[in-house]
Amino acid sequence: MKNRIQISLFLLFFVSGFCGLLYQIVWVRLAFASFGIITPVLSVVLSVFMLGLSAGSWAAGRSVSSFVKKWRVSAIYLYAAAEALIGLGAFAVPQLFVLGEKSLLNFGESGSLGYLVLSAVWIAVSIFPWCFLMGTTFPLMLAFVGAEDARDPKMFSFLYLANVLGALLGVLITACVFVELAGFRSTLLLGGAANFSIACTAIGLGRRSARNQTPATPGPEVEKHVPERETRLHPVLLFTTGFVSLAMEVIWTRAFTPVLGTQVYAFAVLLFVYLLATWKGTSDYRRQTHSGGTRSTPALVALLPVFALLPIVINDPRLNPAGIGSHVSVFLVLVSIFPFCACLGYLTPKLIDERSNGNPGAAGNAYALNVLGCILGPLFASYLLLPWMGTRGSALMLALPMLGLHFITARRSTARLRWGTGLCSALLVGGAWLGTVGYEDPRLDTEHFEVRRDHTATVISFGQGFERKLLVNGIGITDLSAVPKFMAHLPMAFHQCRPENALVICFGMGTSYRSMLSWGQKSTAVELVPSVKEAFGFYHPDAPEILKNPQGRVVIDDGRRFLKRTREYFDVITIDPPPPAEAAGSSLLYSEEFYELVKQRLRPGGVLQQWFAVGEDKILQAVVRSLKNSFPYVRVFPSVQGWGYHFLASMDPLEGAPAEELVRRFPDRARQDALEWSEAQDLRAELDRLLSKEIPIGRLLNEDPRVTIRDDRPFNEYFLIRRVLGHSRFVSSNSLAAN
Repeated sequence: MKNRIQISLFLLFFVSGFCGLLYQIVWVRLAFASFGIITPVLSVVLSVFMLGLSAGSWAAGRSVSSFVKKWRVSAIYLYAAAEALIGLGAFAVPQLFVLGEKSLLNFGESGSLGYLVLSAVWIAVSIFPWCFLMGTTFPLMLAFVGAEDARDPKMFSFLYLANVLGALLGVLITACVFVELAGFRSTLLLGGAANFSIACTAIGLGRRSARNQTPATPGPEVEKHVPERETRLHPVLLFTTGFVSLAMEVIWTRAFTPVLGTQVYAFAVLLFVYLLATWKGTSDYRRQTHSGGTRSTPALVALLPVFALLPIVINDPRLNPAGIGSHVSVFLVLVSIFPFCACLGYLTPKLIDERSNGNPGAAGNAYALNVLGCILGPLFASYLLLPWMGTRGSALMLALPMLGLHFITARRSTARLRWGTGLCSALLVGGAWLGTVGYEDPRLDTEHFEVRRDHTATVISFGQGFERKLLVNGIGITDLSAVPKFMAHLPMAFHQCRPENALVICFGMGTSYRSMLSWGQKSTAVELVPSVKEAFGFYHPDAPEILKNPQGRVVIDDGRRFLKRTREYFDVITIDPPPPAEAAGSSLLYSEEFYELVKQRLRPGGVLQQWFAVGEDKILQAVVRSLKNSFPYVRVFPSVQGWGYHFLASMDPLEGAPAEELVRRFPDRARQDALEWSEAQDLRAELDRLLSKEIPIGRLLNEDPRVTIRDDRPFNEYFLIRRVLGHSRFVSSNSLAAN
């Protein structure tokens, strides 16, 4: 093949890979917005993405040769059509997600089996066609290459290398640049435009082809370089490695959240390193094919169980003196996953090259089998392994198939390789199982802890007295304090009439919900993670009585989705989003679109309490702007403990009242609850101190009206460029109150 054509093909697959990961990142985020911020949504998107690639690769590989021969059309034009249709997905998928969200509102809570199944089906229907078309691109291009020139038995790995390199930059630029500067919709439009450009370039390439006038069928298959007996295990290897690799990706995403953080960049950097290692492995394989010294398959498979165990062993928190979240911890996490991904990056294209020998049908079938494993792996990890065994146990369990593959493939190898590597891996498995701990569920230095797992998260409750804490997937969510009490009491006291119905979004330890019920009116709490509700009794001895209160109920659902599907109206709505303010998906509880939903569910005179903890000054300003753009009346108070902010917002005036008047509005039981953990034992003094520190809302507004939070521009979640180039500060309520 001419060098000019090779360069063109490399660029086409580079841009195609870039667009594929751009779509995956944005689709995951849009799926969270429509169907809930839960692990099954991530797993379904990843699995359906891979299902489409598998089905498309298999279908195109099976039919392209006969189609080209029958219709006398070059495969490059089929490739161009596929890329153009993929570009339409940029416009179609967001609309399909919104339609699915509306259609499923009447199918119960987000944690119910019915909703989980139906939402998974809708996500699949929405993104499968475009992923299917992505899967056709490899066999279609291989068919064009085979018709254009003598078949290159290593062409798949050449295109695979370009695709992975494009995907690598697609992750980096989409997460770190495009979304922050352009928003989700514009980012998708950029991806669509790139796909249309690929289609036009491919058409031009076809027209310039020497065989354009009389398109040829793919050339005869060249003699295989690998004996058939050596490729018999390739299907098993391709499926198993695909299964384990994507299951590991889901597990790593959850296991290392405490280290990398809950920001969108955590998932992006993990995916970036995954792809970087894959590119490194594929690049090494391509380089060694030219020198004729590629590594043997048994030797590569022997390394997989060892490399699969490295993230477990290296990332034991007890071995890292720098602590969780340090640069050392982040470096260890990223370095530990690199060898496993690089080994697979070398092995996968090698197996497909040997299996297909340049034949588009065989390449499509082999690639489809690998991707089939990638489909089932995330689902198995999310729905079975993680709820049953947690992250550490799941990772250990997935190392066992790698160990089994080693003994199978090493039968014709030397005894030293077979038993030496196998014994080393077995010892590592045993040692890791018995002697290591993970970031998600560390072995706490206390007897007072409880661990709960479900399909959404691992929930750990630990400590005694006021030192009790709540961890979700290893992230500290809250501790026992009086602040959540006033998230309920403050808006209830500011309501001009006696409230009859209240809503708490984000259950946490249940403190706000418990305080809300002390006012004696109907109260509803919404919590996304089922195990968080089950942990209620760890923090409050009277939890069983609270849960039996006929005036209250706890709903397992996404808070935003609940507002869309409920028909109730509320006098008070209080929201305590999970920390930090930069957490992935948190903008869905701060955006102007969310506040529009809140207003639709508030009765006349209703009050919203929005909590915001300490964070970046511009994020605080963006929260204030989105509130001010949504509500005509907004007041802000530092908390009773001096950190964080209570925002009160309403469509009606929030008239000031002296502390004595507010105290008179408290029922006896609510007054007792407010003072339950207070040293002052004087509610009037507590309220007087809180009211005296009110912050004028104008002090918190940024002059730039674009510093706000919208669904399409999640200002708080995407912040890298402004922090690198700007001068953002981090402030506390004490400093603001003093200004």
